[in-house]
Amino acid sequence: MTGQDILFFWVARMMMMQLAVARDIPFHTVYLHGLVRDAKGKKMSKSLGNVIDPLEIIDEYGADALRFANAAMASLGGVLKLDTQRIAGYRNFGTKLWNACRFAEMNGVWEGHATGPAPSPTATANKWIIGETAKTLAEVNEALEAFRFDTAADALYKFVWGKVCDWYVEFAKPLFDGPDAAETRATMAWVLDQSMILLHPFMPFITEELWGTTGTREKLLVHTDWPELPQSLIDREADREMSFVTTLIDDIRSARAQVHVPVGLKADLVATSLTDEARAAFARNESLIKRLARVDTVTEGAAPKGSIAVAAEGAAFAIPLQGLIDIGEEKSRLQKALDKLGKEIGGLKGRLDNPNFARSAPEDGVMEAQSNLEARQEESAKIKAALTRLSDLG
Repeated sequence: MTGQDILFFWVARMMMMQLAVARDIPFHTVYLHGLVRDAKGKKMSKSLGNVIDPLEIIDEYGADALRFANAAMASLGGVLKLDTQRIAGYRNFGTKLWNACRFAEMNGVWEGHATGPAPSPTATANKWIIGETAKTLAEVNEALEAFRFDTAADALYKFVWGKVCDWYVEFAKPLFDGPDAAETRATMAWVLDQSMILLHPFMPFITEELWGTTGTREKLLVHTDWPELPQSLIDREADREMSFVTTLIDDIRSARAQVHVPVGLKADLVATSLTDEARAAFARNESLIKRLARVDTVTEGAAPKGSIAVAAEGAAFAIPLQGLIDIGEEKSRLQKALDKLGKEIGGLKGRLDNPNFARSAPEDGVMEAQSNLEARQEESAKIKAALTRLSDLG
């Protein structure tokens, strides 16, 4: 393992010396890690005042956050831009896992729990999360074998934060109060165990601490075997159903946010088209969808006038906006925001198209202007989409 800047000066000479003296190849694989620079990609220098002391970072954000940040940004042979904002984000990621384990403790998940094989649940949400765990393990294994530590970290981040801590914790809440409570506790304990094991090489301290304070453990986490999960754990029907549910909830939330429906208000939902499979999936998860998407009543029929459309696999829905927002006022607000963004985009484009700016401005200044332009263009596209939705309402 070394940096690309000393590949010839050190690694190649070691290879030649070993061949000349011992007639043997000293190593067969060389991993070129990224060169660590500051957040703007500049080489760290005391004279520039941009040196980042890892000990200070550890004191403020923790060693796990720094380790995970380095892994997440470790593209092969590239530049690792060490940004304290990203490190802070990965500290929050560790806190998210800690809170999920605390939530499990409050619901009796760790009582009598011992590390064991995957349970065989009957509830769809439990089948789904076990399958997602098996998928994530396969992604992480493939990434690690290819030395893509950034890909492995990204897969773990999306799984632990997105699938486990966000979706599954919410899905489990009503299950804890029903006939599937026991299997849900067993499933959550197993999934969190797997999360700790898979995260341990990246975040060893928090995962070891959690491992020692949850359930009965025969040995330390660092000595626990790496899991081997068969693809047979993936339930295709459960995967399809929960994908329908999560996509629909996300799309309803997105549609509401685009037209600024207040978060606290519940909206009605009209099913304008449903296949038999979608109807069954919706019926089995209706209470969950209504709670997480802030839906009041659900009916079937034609889309009412003044409603926005939401599509899902095998289904189409409409959200009536009457009484939720003033459409004319919202269109006016969005148009003002769009006009302001248009001026900012024009100014940024003018700077970037100016050859004098590109020639005389520092590299990080040009990159910052380009980044600002892309962010404003993305925001402009979202506002245009929201205006299109509102225009369709009349």
